[in-house]
Amino acid sequence: MLELRPTCEHCNKALPPESHEARICSYECTFCADCVDAVLSNVCPNCGGGFTPRPVRPTTCWRNNNFLGNDPASTTVRHRPVDLENHIQFSAAIRAIPPEKR
Repeated sequence: MLELRPTCEHCNKALPPESHEARICSYECTFCADCVDAVLSNVCPNCGGGFTPRPVRPTTCWRNNNFLGNDPASTTVRHRPVDLENHIQFSAAIRAIPPEKR
């Protein structure tokens, strides 16, 4: 089950379950679109992968009890600001490589 984390790990911006600003990597690291584009250059600081928009979980039970009311978003904040100097060095060699080829 995808963990819908409540905030950007870098800037701590609120990312509620319905947010279209949330971005995730394949390990569910969660950042806002602004941080992914302007700070991280689409390179996850934790794994080196790229980001994609986080899906929005339905708020209404349309089928099989699969909805936000049965599977709520996480309330655990993971505020771990990125060490920008370290990230620039880390991402320099891979940011030009498309995420699907990293």
